[in-house]
Amino acid sequence: MPPKLATDSQWSWTREAIDEHQSALIRYAQSILHDGDQAKDAVHETFIKLCKQAPEQVSDHLAPWLFRVVRNHCINMLRKEKRMSHLEDLDTVSVHENPAESHSREQYKREAISSLFELVDTLPNRQRELVLLKFQQDFSYQEISEVTGLSVSNVGYILHQAIRSLKQQWESLETIPTGGTQS
Repeated sequence: MPPKLATDSQWSWTREAIDEHQSALIRYAQSILHDGDQAKDAVHETFIKLCKQAPEQVSDHLAPWLFRVVRNHCINMLRKEKRMSHLEDLDTVSVHENPAESHSREQYKREAISSLFELVDTLPNRQRELVLLKFQQDFSYQEISEVTGLSVSNVGYILHQAIRSLKQQWESLETIPTGGTQS
């Protein structure tokens, strides 16, 4: 039996989903795979799978469904390559001094953001993934639970541990002496 052809409304719905979620899904896949081309492949496969879904089956939880499918594709790709234990570092925001830019406050913000990305990168994989879903994608604990398969309370616990770790690391960066004596 040939595959069922999508209706115009299904194509329209799928196109809207792609327009709304594609870039966030690619960023998420990249945070797992550390490879832009593979991330795009995982997202492409996800949208192919979405085309095969009836809108009424996933529309009420579309974003978590998409992120979970992308996550599963990424994990399968990593398993195929046997790279689960050998993940590369996340690309960090590079900060280049622009001679025309004399705003020290803007420079400080960039350096702080870069430092924060570096700290997030030092978190264990699970904590890093949940932090990115929570703060980059603005997902609720329930949505993160749906994406990762963890319980809502476990999501909360892991995020609490990650934030505590980030806070401790951030505070230790701020207390590094810069020429003067601090106690």
